[in-house]
Formats: sequence, C-alpha cells, structure tokens
Amino acid sequence: MLDLGTSFLSSVERDPQAIAIVDGEQRLTYAQWLEKISALVSAFDALGLKAGDHVATVLQNRWEAASLHWASQFAGVILVPLNWRVKAEELDYCLEDSGAAALVYEEASAVAAAGSKRAQSVARISLGEARQGEFDFSSLVSLSAPEAAPRAGAEAWSLMLYTSGTTSRPKGVPRRQRAERAAAIAHVAQNLYGRGERTLGVMPLYHTMGVRSLLAMSLVGGAFVCLRRFDAKSALRLIKSERITNLYLVPTLYHDLVTHPDFAAGDVGSVRKLGFAGAPMTEALLQRLEAAFKPELFVNHYGSSEIYSFTIEQNAARKPGSAGRAALNQRIRVVRLGALSAEERAAAGEEGEIIALLAGDEAFEGYWRRPEADRRALREGWYFTGDTGYFDEEGDLFVSGRVDDMIITGGENVSPVEIESILSLHPGVSEVAVAGLPDERLGQKVAAFIKRKAPLSALEIEDFCRHSGLADYKRPRRIVFVAEIPRSPVGKLLRRKLVEGDFRLEEGPFGEKANG
Repeated sequence: MLDLGTSFLSSVERDPQAIAIVDGEQRLTYAQWLEKISALVSAFDALGLKAGDHVATVLQNRWEAASLHWASQFAGVILVPLNWRVKAEELDYCLEDSGAAALVYEEASAVAAAGSKRAQSVARISLGEARQGEFDFSSLVSLSAPEAAPRAGAEAWSLMLYTSGTTSRPKGVPRRQRAERAAAIAHVAQNLYGRGERTLGVMPLYHTMGVRSLLAMSLVGGAFVCLRRFDAKSALRLIKSERITNLYLVPTLYHDLVTHPDFAAGDVGSVRKLGFAGAPMTEALLQRLEAAFKPELFVNHYGSSEIYSFTIEQNAARKPGSAGRAALNQRIRVVRLGALSAEERAAAGEEGEIIALLAGDEAFEGYWRRPEADRRALREGWYFTGDTGYFDEEGDLFVSGRVDDMIITGGENVSPVEIESILSLHPGVSEVAVAGLPDERLGQKVAAFIKRKAPLSALEIEDFCRHSGLADYKRPRRIVFVAEIPRSPVGKLLRRKLVEGDFRLEEGPFGEKANG
C-alpha cells in the first residue's frame, strides 16, 4: 500500500492542471497545491516539528485545513483535527491527551485558543493576525521550498480523530496511512466515483466523512469545493456555480437542503450521485431526495471513525432503512445483546449488537491511551460497535440505534429508529426524534419529540400511529412539539439531551404553546 504522500504525488503527476481545491476566490490546481503543501512541510521543519509529533488544528473547512492535512502526511506528523467550536477546557483536554506539539487556529476558534492554558505551552500558528510569540500561517505557506518528498511510510500514523464524546470524555482514534488510503479507495469504488468528480467539501475535516471526501477526490483527480460552515443557501449556490457532481452528507444537511426556500428554483442538475452516513435516514426524506435529485446512485454508508466502512447499500431507496451488506474491506456480524463473545450470534430478525472485523484494511488498532475502552470494544479480533441492529431474511443489515438508546418499556425492547421512520411519513412532521423517558410503572415510556412543518396535534399523531401498524407497546406515550431537534455539529442526534430535558418547546406558528 502506498503512503499518502506518494499517493498525492501520483495524483499531481496524473492531473497537474486539474483543479484540486476551491475555497472562495482561492482555486489551486494539483501542481499549485503541491507548492503550498511543500512550503508547509518546510515550515514544520523550521518549527522543529518531527515525524511522530502531534499537531492539533481547530479550523473550519478551508483550503488551509486541507493543506495542513496533506503536509502532515508528507512530513509524518500526526494531525489531530478538532471541532472549531471547541471550548477552552475541551481544547485543554485534547491537547494534553494527545501530547500535541503545535496548535493551528483561526478567528472562529481564537477565543478557545486564547483561553486554553495548555495552548500557551505549544507552538501556535494563526490563520489570522498572529499574537506575540505566534506564527503567521500566510507567511509560512508563502515561503519558497523544494518539492516535498514523502518521509513516512504506509505504516506511519496519519491522523488521530476524536470521537464525539456525547456520553464521556472524547477518545482518540489513531489511524495509519495505509488504513486511510484503503478507506479512500473503498470510498471511490463503493460510490462509483469517476475521474474529475467534484464534491461539496462541507462535512468537517475533523470528521471521518470529511477526511474521506478529501482523500477520495485526490485519487480521481477531483475537486474538493470548500464550504467552511454549512448553510443551505450557500450550499445550493456552490452546487450550481461549481457544478458539483456528488454529495456526501449526513441526513440533517440533506433535509436542510431540500426544505430550503431556494431549492425549488435552484439548479442541482449536475449532482449525479448521493451518499449519506452518520445517522439513519427516514423513509420520508429518502423519498423526497429520490424525487428531487433522481440520482444515478444513492448510497447509504454505515461506518465509524474506528473502522471507516461497515456496510454499503448502493440503492438506498430500494429498501428504506437498510444499511446493506458488508463493505469491500469488511465482515459484519450481529451478536445477542449483552454478548461477551463474537460467537454469540443473533438469529435473522433478532436485534442485537453489531460487530465488525478488526482485520479489515480500514480498521484502527485501539484507542489512544484508553486500555479500558479497548477492553470493552475489542474482543476476539472484533470491534463491538455499541450499535444495535439485525439482519433481515435476505441478509441485509438494519441499524436500529445505539445499545444505550434502546428503550425498554414494560420489559419489551423498542428501537427508536423504527418509530422515527414511521412518524417521519406524516405530512405535518418536519423532523422527529424518539427517546425513552423514566416511568414508574413501565421503567421507560416511549416519547416522540416532533418539529412541525404544518398544524398538527398530539391527537393526530396518536391516530396516525394507531393506523401505522406499530405494535401498541411501541406507540409514543408522550408527544412533545419542539423548536429544534438537538444535534451535534455533524448532525448526529443527541437523544440524551431530550432525556435530560435540554430542549426548547415550540411556540407557534401553529397556535398554542406546545407541551408534552
């Protein structure tokens, strides 16, 4: 397997004059981009950074962040991309945990960088005005430098992603260059990307989906069109002006695109391929996207930071909810809930925990300095994902949620995802999330949190559920109309916030103040 630096040089040699990256007025061909990347490699040397050092970034999706990613691969520096919305105390934790030797920040993350005690003890590079003792990124990248030569092999560490940490401290997920390239190659193959593809680079480069889009475009001489932070209006404008050919987004962003007032009059005709990951997509949204884009390919990709690909379904609208079958580099099983061994397999139709083979080419090898997490998740050569699901009689995988999200009501296991998919089909429902709330008699009761798009009452929802085919014990016992469904910055549903009461009730435009 090639290292990533050599892989990029190959891309430059194949398509030197092809546009590689677009960020506003900045447009770089592969040959021009290599010059910028080479300057950064020399800058790393000047800063005293060595192969194996960790460099943390808190940047939006901009050409500088993508350039730092590639420069790190050439230099053998381990990139640690962090959410640019990070708070100072969170930044302290990640800098300390990773042992980062340098930090790169921008205006959007300047408050956290200034407030982080740990940040004051490492080399700091600013994309804006550099403070005393800091380095200016624009000066570093403009230096004349010899063309970079790869210094790291395929076995070298590429980057370390941090898990979302919705229930505990984030965990570092170190990944080797060979695993990153294998994942990118599989992404190209499974999404049927052709030469010269153009993707909307909006999934964050601190998230596995964003990294995969960046690497995949390099393999096909494609363009990574940066959108620094998502808003539907800007996304629609870029899709039209840059002739975007494929989208790879979380369902939330697709929802925001097709429900935006500008969508109907917009031009999305260049988009031929859709892909989604990060969360299940409701049947209603699947149908709407299929009608709106009429894509040649509509891929449901199920995976994680730890092992990029678990399963692939290349015709997502064919069987709503299906995550398909094992990806190119993977084997998948479903074991019984609470299983300690990979051999405790669940029967077809039986809900259990999804596990993935660690021998796959895309897999990580364990968490950073978290042996207790390794003991929980890595057993007998398999990664226990913490996700629940089942195989249907045809052998397709359905992901039903997280082990921790399973609602146990009156002794029955209830999957929130199943109820969400059904409720999403109601024409008055814009978004929906289902969670289990404490109940003295049942243990937990099923609660539906709904964002409305038309006048809708709790009685109408109850009637809809009654005629939907949902078993009685699965029907929501509480219905709450909310202003927004709480989600992480990459669109993942945060059910714990609903359980904790951390949400805002809807007030209008459909009448009375909403309540549960």
